Amino acid sequence: MRTEQEQANVRLVERIYEEVLGPIDSGAVDGLFDPGYIQHNPGIPTGADSLKAMLDRAKAKYPHAVHIVKRMIAEGDLVMAHVHIIFEPGTPGIAAVDIFRIENGLIAEHWDVAQPVSTEPNNANGMF
Repeated sequence: MRTEQEQANVRLVERIYEEVLGPIDSGAVDGLFDPGYIQHNPGIPTGADSLKAMLDRAKAKYPHAVHIVKRMIAEGDLVMAHVHIIFEPGTPGIAAVDIFRIENGLIAEHWDVAQPVSTEPNNANGMF
């Protein structure tokens, strides 16, 4: 069972997908991310301003991208989201796990791991 704080953290991460990543809206970053936001993905510079710039580039390149959250797990100040990301409609997309650390009600830190969704799996279990 989640604590009250863990539930609040999950709700914050849900808002990230609803207000930032779903619509690919860089304008929603300021109210949800700490200005000193720490990014661990080596392809993206750290900081909220860098995140906004990356979102603007992504919106231009993948205007129809979708993030389908399959499940979330909360532990203390961390929330993990298992997500199906489809950049172009009709493509298999990627399976990703985003890990967010929350501090003072804002996203303070982010890690992610991702792999392509297989179109020829060796089992029938599915990636989600």
